[in-house]
Amino acid sequence: MRKYVKLFVLLVLVMVPILAACGSDSNNNGSGKSGDKYKVGILAPAVTHGWVAAVAYHAESRAEELSDEIEYQIHTSSDASEMTSQLDDLITWGAEAIVAFPQWEGMEVPIQRALDEGIEVVNFDIVIDVDGVYRVAGDNYDMGVQGANYIVDKIGTDGEVVILEVPTAGSVSELRKNGFLDTIGEIAPDMNLHTYATKFTREDGLKDFADILTSLDQIDAVFSLDDETSIGVLQAIEESGRTDIQVVTGGGGMQEYFKMMPENEDIWIQSALYSPAMVKDAVDTAVKILKGEDVEKDTIIPTTVVDRDNHEEFLDADSPY
Repeated sequence: MRKYVKLFVLLVLVMVPILAACGSDSNNNGSGKSGDKYKVGILAPAVTHGWVAAVAYHAESRAEELSDEIEYQIHTSSDASEMTSQLDDLITWGAEAIVAFPQWEGMEVPIQRALDEGIEVVNFDIVIDVDGVYRVAGDNYDMGVQGANYIVDKIGTDGEVVILEVPTAGSVSELRKNGFLDTIGEIAPDMNLHTYATKFTREDGLKDFADILTSLDQIDAVFSLDDETSIGVLQAIEESGRTDIQVVTGGGGMQEYFKMMPENEDIWIQSALYSPAMVKDAVDTAVKILKGEDVEKDTIIPTTVVDRDNHEEFLDADSPY
């Protein structure tokens, strides 16, 4: 009998650390850490635009590359309300960091709630005006500066210029437009500017610019904020038979748009490069923060101008955008 008692005691001593370890794993999962991996949530808009699709693609691609270090969830949404619901899901899941890429205003309150829960937030692209948020973005203001310099370089300091703003894009549109207006005010104050609203799609660019062509007899240049919008603009110009337009700018870095640059010898086609692959830097930033590394609050990636003279340097057959 004494032998069986000793055996029972031995079994208890062996099982205690095993049960303790199991309990420890469960607590880690509930508090946000999955084993030795960090939990990172990614919030992106639903695909309404090729550039947006490429952002989601590059974000997930980078997360996969970091799969030895992180467990991740990626959600896409159609508006601020849906993204807010998905952010709540990530909080419940136990996210330790969230990379958020909203394309609308109204995310300040839910982002503040995530911060209050102790979650690190890295904002990609559009500004979320909340203290404590890290940000990774291209230089939207400088894209406007470069657009103004480019147009003046091609047509001089006088002329009729159409500005195609996108009010629904929030700070992106505002910053690009303000950079353009500030620079034109300095280097070409006599330029006649005509501002119209459109959206970041080729369909809207085509429809809206077709209407603009009927209302303005003379247009020397078009300051468009986006490559897809610009493709629609170029189609409208071609269909109208107009020959007065000398410059169409863009933004983003779309392969299809690059290929159009040498084909249009009578129009200087420009893109201010704003690569969707920048979102990889946002994912990297989130991981660095969780590791305790020093990270700048704002990481702004410089603007590069692409046109027919250098477009071949930026052609990439594997690019999703």
